[in-house]
Amino acid sequence: MQVNFDTQAELGLSVTEATTRAQIIGATIATIADLGYRRTTFSKIKERAGLSSTRMISYHFTNKAGLMQAVLSTVSETKAMFLQQRSAGLDPGDRPGNLRAHVETSVAFLRDYPECVRVLVEFAANADDADGWAMTSVLVTELRVGAVHRQLKQGQAEGAFGEFAPEVMAMSIAQAIDGVAAAYSADPATDLDRYGRELADLFERATAPSEKN
Repeated sequence: MQVNFDTQAELGLSVTEATTRAQIIGATIATIADLGYRRTTFSKIKERAGLSSTRMISYHFTNKAGLMQAVLSTVSETKAMFLQQRSAGLDPGDRPGNLRAHVETSVAFLRDYPECVRVLVEFAANADDADGWAMTSVLVTELRVGAVHRQLKQGQAEGAFGEFAPEVMAMSIAQAIDGVAAAYSADPATDLDRYGRELADLFERATAPSEKN
């Protein structure tokens, strides 16, 4: 699994500092995926990253909120780049085609980046953590439903989609993908390609203009 750490680069960082920062983020992602958000501590991250002291984490991220911001930004950017790469070449105006690509690539992401998926689930479940980052809930919601919600509304305005509540449809798509994630977690032999195709077919029919239903 190759997570995109480039989004965390900052002006003025030495190569060593940038490497250590990426190492800490990677260790945090792995720890959250393995132990869950609540059990992830600086001590556990230190052990996973092979650091000499938790002070190295505080040096780069100040506190838990700063580290969680970096982790969520990294995971979000990783997923966005994955979806963008898998959807390359699609006509931006092809709303049904882009919706299909979103569903199929979101399901494929479960297989290629399982740790990132688990981290997003943990962030969503712990968005009210007072020691975390205040924007967590906003960004997780945007990542799960924001882009597809806008695509659905625009497609309706253009006549590419039928009549439905776009916020409900966007959440239904997100929850359907969550269901695939749960099935895959329970049984790694789950055929994700089939799930992706059939979910895409389902939502293509559900969003089509009435004359196409």
